[in-house]
Amino acid sequence: MSERLLEGKRVVLTGPRKAEELGRLVEKQGGIPLARPAQGTVILQDEQVQAEMVRLLQEDYDWFIFTTGIGMETLLETARKIDAEARFLEKLKEARIAARGYKAVGTLKKLGLMTAARDDDGTTAGLVRALAPFSFRESRVALQLHGDPAPRLVRFLEEQGASYHEILPYVHTPPETEALEELVGDILNGRADAVMFTSGPQVRFLFKHAAATGRMVELRQAFEQGTVAASVGKFTAECLREEGISRIVVPKEERMGNLVIALGEYYADGSHLY
Repeated sequence: MSERLLEGKRVVLTGPRKAEELGRLVEKQGGIPLARPAQGTVILQDEQVQAEMVRLLQEDYDWFIFTTGIGMETLLETARKIDAEARFLEKLKEARIAARGYKAVGTLKKLGLMTAARDDDGTTAGLVRALAPFSFRESRVALQLHGDPAPRLVRFLEEQGASYHEILPYVHTPPETEALEELVGDILNGRADAVMFTSGPQVRFLFKHAAATGRMVELRQAFEQGTVAASVGKFTAECLREEGISRIVVPKEERMGNLVIALGEYYADGSHLY
């Protein structure tokens, strides 16, 4: 693309990871990147994950549900650390497996494991649709999350009569309050033409801060009338929808570079709305 479709646009980057790389892509399109981290660090709960792995090996589960590729890979690496990889894979083969996202499905395929159900669009809602034809009454489910709640999926399992055990290999810590305050200020005061979100926790932390400071309505109005919300993929877009945001730019393929291009094309012709 020869045109600089983000010329002069102030684009807020809320992700701490790959912020420099994403900022360079924005600049190539003529935009002005503003780094405003909306999440802190991601902490691996190593000892807790090892304890969870021991539990997975000792108990019987009818279903394993994986929601992220990195979560699946972390469990596999943990099994290797305690010399239990073969036992873990055998457990997976004995149960039905469901997965959300191409990374989780790709990891399973590399292991020769097939999914009984998978999403069709990268979202939790898509995964729930895929699980709907199955009976979960009295089923035992191991549910791998990634430091972020999945209320829709949990509600589905509860309504279907399943018992579930959540496994959280990682925990997302919030950013400094000052960083969130600066981000909210940029949006409400018109200093941000667009905000790029690359994970669900960034959305959660931003709107939780807005709610705690009594500015939730103002923030929603700003996104509807001025600042454009741009999401790297449909899962993060779903998180924005849950917070009441309806105008969301999403690329067709979940990649950082595609996100920048999609935002530029939105400004050019109004495309890529989710």
